[in-house]
Amino acid sequence: MYEKHVALNAKIIDFGGWAMPVQYTNVIDEHKTTRICAGLFDICHMGEITVKGTHALNLLQLALTRDLTGQGIGQVKLSALLNNESGIIDDLTVYKIAEDSFMLVTNATTRERDYLWIKGIQLSNNFNCVLEDISETMGKLDLQGPRAEEILRQLTSADLKNLRFYHFLEAQVEKIPAIISRSGYTGEDGFEIYAAADKIGSLWNALMDAGSGSGLKPAGLGARDTLRLEAGMMLNGQDMSEEISPLEVPYGWLVDWHKDFIGKKALTIIKEQGIKKKLVGMEMTGRGIARHGYKVFGGAQEIGVVTSGTFSPTLNKAIGLAFVDIAYSAPDTEVSVAIRDTISAAKIVKIPFYKKLK
Repeated sequence: MYEKHVALNAKIIDFGGWAMPVQYTNVIDEHKTTRICAGLFDICHMGEITVKGTHALNLLQLALTRDLTGQGIGQVKLSALLNNESGIIDDLTVYKIAEDSFMLVTNATTRERDYLWIKGIQLSNNFNCVLEDISETMGKLDLQGPRAEEILRQLTSADLKNLRFYHFLEAQVEKIPAIISRSGYTGEDGFEIYAAADKIGSLWNALMDAGSGSGLKPAGLGARDTLRLEAGMMLNGQDMSEEISPLEVPYGWLVDWHKDFIGKKALTIIKEQGIKKKLVGMEMTGRGIARHGYKVFGGAQEIGVVTSGTFSPTLNKAIGLAFVDIAYSAPDTEVSVAIRDTISAAKIVKIPFYKKLK
């Protein structure tokens, strides 16, 4: 895909060891195009790991916080992968391909860590299944926006209309075998499309051609970041890490307490003792944009730190995520942020900041 991005005059940056397009025209244009029409994202840097065999489900049940026993074939589930201290190694999606076959989609920077951690759990428990990192042979494109279905429908006979959110199907897209998932990282309707790495460039071309009359544009990592933040979605390694538990971020719903999982003992202690800090949404009411690493204050007291921040093109205001002391985490709590040499007013708000109108 690299040559295609260069040909489109994309600004290329290093991202987790990948040379990735951060923008083609500009972030605001690509952001608004995705909200209004559709954007096409190269997401080949994400990791894919298959888990197959008699004990595939047993392994995932122990490795992940989510109960997968009721997951149907063709369904996607988001889950957390924890270390022994209940810190978040990764938030990943689980695709159930068959009764004994699953595909995990990992974040780019945690791919190797995920694989080795889950492999260790398999070996220590003698689970009869096979793990394989197929990331190098798998490509991934995200087609996101209100006109995504209209565009993709031109290239496949798959029943997209009845494909529900967080479900997938296997089909041909422009005669290329693919997995089509109705999901994404933008807060819009759209699809995540997986195909062989050596076919992904052809798929990109076909989608761009099909969307030429629908306002489709290529979109880079910059717009992907502002879109996900408006939708209240977290960035691994920035809004969460191995020092953060699911209870301190909006991932408590991913924890199914009735089953055993790695990290449960430590997480139970945190639950019983109560969390001391929490990731919250924040809206700037004063001037400036709260950026990653900026300090948050309650009066004269330092109470937290910004993890993500940007100017929201959709809402026309500065927004962000921040870890704050639990006493300051309620919506409408007034706080302030140190932006360089200035203290600027802000308030805690509910997330997501943006929710698509149905």
